Amino acid sequence: MNKTLIALTVAAASISSVATAAEVYSDETSSLAIGGRFEARGVMKENDQGSNKVTDKSRVRINVAGKTDITDSLYGIGFWEGEYTSSGSSDDKGDVNNRHLNAGIGGDFGKVVYGKTDGSLGMITDFTDIMAYHGNEAGNKVAAADRAGDNLAYTGSFDLGGNNLTLKANYVFDDGKGSEGLDDGYSVGAIYALDMGLAFGAGYGEQDTATNSAFNGETQKQTFGAISYTVGDFYFAGLYQDARHTEENSDKQRGYEFAASYTMDKTVFIATYNFREDRSNDVDLNDSIAIDATHYFNSNFRTYASYKFNLLDSDKVGKANASDEFVLGARYDF
Repeated sequence: MNKTLIALTVAAASISSVATAAEVYSDETSSLAIGGRFEARGVMKENDQGSNKVTDKSRVRINVAGKTDITDSLYGIGFWEGEYTSSGSSDDKGDVNNRHLNAGIGGDFGKVVYGKTDGSLGMITDFTDIMAYHGNEAGNKVAAADRAGDNLAYTGSFDLGGNNLTLKANYVFDDGKGSEGLDDGYSVGAIYALDMGLAFGAGYGEQDTATNSAFNGETQKQTFGAISYTVGDFYFAGLYQDARHTEENSDKQRGYEFAASYTMDKTVFIATYNFREDRSNDVDLNDSIAIDATHYFNSNFRTYASYKFNLLDSDKVGKANASDEFVLGARYDF
């Protein structure tokens, strides 16, 4: 893997648990691996009444990945991941959802899967979405470009003389349910990573909407651009997005995020700045500075602390929406 992408993955506090998955079955042609995480998270912020409230945001994820060789150059794959989240209340009733449920084929050309899987813009927002909890406020994505069901997706990675090109494209079909007034949509993205530590990313997504929805049949459109640079133990990245009709009563939006990380032995320090505005109504939607520190005891266990300085005006958005936020967490990957 290109060292730019390695640094991005190491710096992120949300390294996929697939990387530590344990193989539980294998024969000459097939294998099955199980992985996941247990993550305890306590979030403290001020409510509209001016009191500090601690909310339990703990969660557990379990994933199962299968692969079987069909020919020397073709293989079949399947992947499922579910998540159970704490309710944060004494009734102990949390939520369960399927994050991923897909299958497909792969080879030298890349891989094609269908089901519930990631869209194409997530790899672009990953340039700056590297914090343990906060960040990515400027990286909101239309439904077809995010994780979605009824999703046909292609991913390919190609070595170009020491540099690396990653391509991704997906199409989400209209399920006929009129979910949130959204119809068909698609997204495409590309990352070009140079071996000297510089990487560029760009992506575009569209989502059709129903005429009887809050979006009045307008097509949601979104463009992302990103750049990163890794030098030694430092990582720097920037993200920019321009969007149309991605929220109710908002024709134009613009946002950007800047991220920096420093790795010192087993501890990673990260800072980000996020800003997103509704240009149609001249309203700031997000404006914050966040810092966190994550200590990796080993490849399976980490703890972290994260603080967000909220810069929004409480007179305009309310005290709770403009409140700072502090998070403590511990995570075990398997």
